[in-house]
Amino acid sequence: MVLFAPFRGITYNAQRFKDISTLVAPPYDVITEDEQDLYYKINPYNVIRLILGKKKRGDTDWDNRYTRAAEYFKRWQEEMVLVRARHPSLYLTRITYKLNNTTKSRWGLIGLVKIEDDGSKRILPHERTFSAYKEDRLRLMKACSAQLSQIFGLYSDPEGTIMSNLKEKVDLDAPALDFEFIDGTRHKVWIIENDFQLFKELTRLFQDKKIIIADGHHRYETSRNLRDIMRLRFGKYPPNRSYEFVMMYLSNMDDDGLTVLPSHRLIKEVSGFGLDEFLAHASQFFETTEIPFSNEEDVAKKVKELLFRYGANDTALAFFAYNSPSIYIFTIKPGAREQMGDDLHPALKRLDVLVLSRLIFQKILGFSKEDMDNNRIFHYTTDIKKAMSQVSRGDYQMAFLLNPTKIDHIKEITNSSLIMPRKSTYFYPKILTGLVFNKIDPHEVIQLP
Repeated sequence: MVLFAPFRGITYNAQRFKDISTLVAPPYDVITEDEQDLYYKINPYNVIRLILGKKKRGDTDWDNRYTRAAEYFKRWQEEMVLVRARHPSLYLTRITYKLNNTTKSRWGLIGLVKIEDDGSKRILPHERTFSAYKEDRLRLMKACSAQLSQIFGLYSDPEGTIMSNLKEKVDLDAPALDFEFIDGTRHKVWIIENDFQLFKELTRLFQDKKIIIADGHHRYETSRNLRDIMRLRFGKYPPNRSYEFVMMYLSNMDDDGLTVLPSHRLIKEVSGFGLDEFLAHASQFFETTEIPFSNEEDVAKKVKELLFRYGANDTALAFFAYNSPSIYIFTIKPGAREQMGDDLHPALKRLDVLVLSRLIFQKILGFSKEDMDNNRIFHYTTDIKKAMSQVSRGDYQMAFLLNPTKIDHIKEITNSSLIMPRKSTYFYPKILTGLVFNKIDPHEVIQLP
């Protein structure tokens, strides 16, 4: 059973800040160094100082970016920059964004979810995690005694009952927050406070659902690691202590507002690469369509269209190399999946990123599994035109372009307790950090509906 609960969230003081667009930031793991500098400069209270503080020369165990984040978090509460809700609350959100000249909206709900043990059939990961990232987030969480960012979770609700119940409880024309972020997305937040009849109904509706972790795998596992540490120190009873829960942003995967973008692969260098030899090897597994490279804008549009058409019912990939006169569309040949290895579940063999990984990266280009987790070799972008520009300039030697992973495929894989490679999905837009924080007090218990 998924245990869902309201909480006393900590938010930026709406009485002091009428526009919080300069206070929030994207998740820490998508922020570049240049963007980190920007958020540092844009406002002295920007959340960047909490989630991705700058390192300093001479940092020690007693003075480092984690201890400085904790000091900021404490001081901002003392100065009423941040305020805590007096009563248990839920936070209804709406993100409005443009994609391919179409305006879309995604609704979400921020609350607490009881942390499950590894292997749970109720909260399901879908991508691999790495220990270095978890150690980083654990140090931050322990220093601040808080969860600073939401886990992005997906649930299935074809009838939209959960969101309908929430929308009936708020004045949609009077959100607590309403602002446009620098990327053009518009964000609204409604705070639902102390409505235990609604909270009880939502707890009932969530209890039989499964939650797929869309984004925040490292933070979820870190929350579980911290829970285990706290249990050793403070005990596991009562079972509703604050450290038994994690803050989640929950969205309906059956909603039209949910968008999954592809993560195109950029490769810095392949030693000894030859285009003709590569194409000859690729012909073992793929049919090839050649598109002469001319106008970048037109070619990017055509590649996207062909990927969508050829990939509607099967795997299609696009390939572009530095100084190549053409872009190549690869469509998988019948029987080629059998060459991917006997260790893969049939559902994983249908995953485009694994076709790319097993047949091209490993069999043709000779990369090891460790190589493919090396950020010095592999880079990622969701923008086809950007990928092509970076290869054309010589920033990267080659790019492989993909279709987005389908939601139905994600459901199938997670329900089979399988794990995708990293960067198999990119849920867009990302959830901004800074809308609400969750304090972890080992002596505090969560008030269950």
